[in-house]
Formats: sequence, C-alpha cells, structure tokens
Amino acid sequence: MNINYLKHLPVVDKNRLVTLVSEEQLMRYDKNLLIKDIEESANAKFCREQDHIFEVISLLAEEKLTTIPVLDNEDNYIGFITQEDLIQFYASSFSFKEPGGIIVLEVNRRSYSLSEISRIVEMENAAILSTFLNDVQDSSNIIVTLKVNLNEIQPIIRAFERYDYTVKASFTEQENIDDLKERYDMLMSYLNV
Repeated sequence: MNINYLKHLPVVDKNRLVTLVSEEQLMRYDKNLLIKDIEESANAKFCREQDHIFEVISLLAEEKLTTIPVLDNEDNYIGFITQEDLIQFYASSFSFKEPGGIIVLEVNRRSYSLSEISRIVEMENAAILSTFLNDVQDSSNIIVTLKVNLNEIQPIIRAFERYDYTVKASFTEQENIDDLKERYDMLMSYLNV
C-alpha cells in the first residue's frame, strides 16, 4: 500500500470481494494476523462494471476512499479503480489535451443556463470543450468553469461582460507564451546594454 500510495485495498477470495481494508485498520490488527483471517464485511463499498464514471468519483469522494473494487452483476470481483486511474483517465481525455483557454464565471444558480452560455461562446466563433460546476459556499451562486477551443479568449470574456456575467478568472496558454516572450525581450535588452 505504501509503494502504490493506497490507503484502501480490496481483500478477495476466489473472485469474491471479502472486504475493503484500510491502512488504518491494518495498523490496528495484530502483526501476526494473516490477510485470509480478516473478517468479511457486508458493507464493503464497491461499484459495478456498468456504473458511470461520475458515480464512481462520487462514491470515492463520499466515502473518502483511494480505491474502489469493481464487481460484475454476479458479484464476481473484476479489479479495482484508484484515484490515480481516474486522474489519468481525465487527463488523457479530449477536453484536457485539446489546446484552448479557460474561463471561470460566477452565476446565480437560478439563472444558470448552459445553452445561453454556449450561445455566447459560439457567437465568438468558439466551442465549449468541457464545463465544470462548483458550489459557492454560503451563497446561491455557482462557479462555472469553461474550457473553450480558442487560446485568444478576450473576445469571449468581453461578450460575457456585455451580457452581465461575472468573469472571476481566465487562463490561456497564450498568456504564458506572451509572458515568456516579454521576459526574453527584457533579457536581450539588458544584455545589449
């Protein structure tokens, strides 16, 4: 568990999930206890092979797990999914790998409309690659994070501002390139002196 940075590990007997044991539990057990002697748990958390990835993420977060066993419809153990597996899955997805900019909006929950937000983005000849929603604590607002397919996002930001959206932040690869170019130009100017 230490080598693989896991705090939870499934215990399996002949393709049957016995329990999901935590590092904390193992530390409390007698040093001479064998894995096969760990008691079966009827409330061991697991997911099914047909479950949607969002359900798996939700279960991991709710139960504060680092690993979740996967069972088929006959309750046979298939394998497990780790937090790292999920990060790798999303990191390799189209919307994360595709170049573009990120715009963060704060929107009242009642007036949130993805179709309206999409229309504003599309009016600027761009497309939304992905979107994430987060609650604003102690508020009726939500944070809408958009990944768009353009690096030059200033026209989109101005369009949101024209429609009275609150733009909380924006991030582009172009900003980093411009910053590096400016620093390079300053260094060359300094060296020429």
